[in-house]
Amino acid sequence: MDAAHDVTPAAVEASEVAAGLASGPVAGATGRRLAVERLRQAILAGDMAPGQRLIEEELAGMLGVTRASLRAALFDLAADGLVERIPNRGARVRAVTLDEAVAITECRMALEGLCAAKAAERVTEPVAARLRQLGEDMQRCVADGELLKYSALNHELHRLVREISGQAVATSLLERLNGQLVRHQFQLSLRPGRPQSSLPEHLAIIAAVAGRRPAEAEDATRRHLGSVISALLDQQQAQSQEAQFQQEAR
Repeated sequence: MDAAHDVTPAAVEASEVAAGLASGPVAGATGRRLAVERLRQAILAGDMAPGQRLIEEELAGMLGVTRASLRAALFDLAADGLVERIPNRGARVRAVTLDEAVAITECRMALEGLCAAKAAERVTEPVAARLRQLGEDMQRCVADGELLKYSALNHELHRLVREISGQAVATSLLERLNGQLVRHQFQLSLRPGRPQSSLPEHLAIIAAVAGRRPAEAEDATRRHLGSVISALLDQQQAQSQEAQFQQEAR
């Protein structure tokens, strides 16, 4: 077979990006995709804080894209709820309130419940074994107090269930929703006692999906996300009481 036929679209784009970076800022659709991908990764990883200003000239230079491509990327990220554009003031990383986090999690409950049920219908034994191994790793992290690693495994479990489900529409919607919850999810993962309470919930999801029990998988997922909502509301109440205490102390 001709080697040219083995070149994938992704490889072509990577070659174009490399060539563009060598000759100057990457422009057009390629530059836009490059900027969207890198900025999304930075926001989801917490490298860019909520409320942080996004200065076009500075970011374009850092990412090696044109300002036009960078500006188009910011519009895409605003559509995903990760960035907000302020009239006459540019753009900044969007800060999601606790009220919004609760509403988003309510949407997640329906979509992730669907994915869990579909995953239980489609799961194969090798993938079920992978899920069970994830559960064992999560138990070990909680026992050893490795909260950051437990948080990463938590995200991996939810990602894997979505992947197994084959529900592309729900997965796409969930990826957009989850991107807006990064800060709140991270804060919850570090709350004292939270990993110990969420671990049994995750293990129940694993057991139901790996055991090919769709209704049970959906129910376990909904219960887990219901407990996330309760934790968010508790956090909201604590913040409200703290604000009231500070106001009274003035």
